[in-house]
Amino acid sequence: MTRASLNKQPHEVASMFDHVAERYDLTNAVLSLGQDRAWRKAVAQAVDARPAQKVLDLAAGTATSSLPFARTGAYVVPCDFSQGMLQVGKERHSWLPFTAGDATRLPFRDDVFDAVTISFGLRNVQDTDAALREMYRVTRPGGRVVICEFSHPTWAPFRTVYTEYLMRALPPVARAVSSNPDAYVYLAESIRAWPDQAALARRLGGAGWSRVAWRNLTGGVVTLHRGFKAD
Repeated sequence: MTRASLNKQPHEVASMFDHVAERYDLTNAVLSLGQDRAWRKAVAQAVDARPAQKVLDLAAGTATSSLPFARTGAYVVPCDFSQGMLQVGKERHSWLPFTAGDATRLPFRDDVFDAVTISFGLRNVQDTDAALREMYRVTRPGGRVVICEFSHPTWAPFRTVYTEYLMRALPPVARAVSSNPDAYVYLAESIRAWPDQAALARRLGGAGWSRVAWRNLTGGVVTLHRGFKAD
């Protein structure tokens, strides 16, 4: 299986990411036109990791997203359910405590982490609400969640152009740079099917998170959502 279907069976999604692991970071940089670095910087600022804090980075893949937290002196745990991603990440960053885990059944105790974050991975989870509840469970009281995910551009004319890019331009570009271009057809479809900013905020609230807010990046192509666990 090299391309998951939108019912997001976990073994299908994991297999798909296993196949793209080696060139995943390069492909993302090309397909985002270099914007991925700015998005990750915004995530790091929103998480605001401090020395000795514990940060859980879900859907961490090869741990590119985890490195900014480690540089602050925080203890960061890169977690992913793709063994292929974890293997490539461990080869590149052997000092990080890579952990295999399903976002809907996290292998951690209650109230452990000061911050939980997930970038471009929540829409690939089979049960979004279960994942949001699990993130809440493992976060300590007073802790925070930061979600970075593709969303819905706020300007209607740009939204039309963006949708055309996803479905027409993205697959041929992926064929040129990715080891598994079919996977990126799925990714484009999953972006189109993802709920908008307000809908995801409601789901965060439904999972128990308080003070939920969001901030659009690149005109809403990507959105940062943040919430807190009450003391």
